[in-house]
Amino acid sequence: MKRHEAREKAMQTLFQLDSTEMSPEEAMTHIVGEERDSFYSELVNGTFENRAAIDESLRTKLENWTLDRLPKVERTVLRMAVYELNYMEGTPAKVVLNEAIELCKTFGDETSGRFVNGVLSKYTKE
Repeated sequence: MKRHEAREKAMQTLFQLDSTEMSPEEAMTHIVGEERDSFYSELVNGTFENRAAIDESLRTKLENWTLDRLPKVERTVLRMAVYELNYMEGTPAKVVLNEAIELCKTFGDETSGRFVNGVLSKYTKE
């Protein structure tokens, strides 16, 4: 599985976890079955396990928004991208931002990409 596809599948899995009582294991099985890419698994498990810290970090970056008011697609993409930026090594920040914007174009609306880019750019300036 290529990284872009892994991010798409991770986004779908995390989106599902945001509205159900499934475990990450159940959600991953539902989305990709038993064969899993390690990058995908790390994105899902890491984002899910660190969600409280990620959400707290996001709250400091959001202007005129609360995390609960964000559309689910944007919230999910932001959580996943913040996890990748702050907890994983090896992927340049520019790539993480570009991938997040692409996910928003695929799953969100026409303004999602600009919004997510604005929030995530605050992480790259630190």
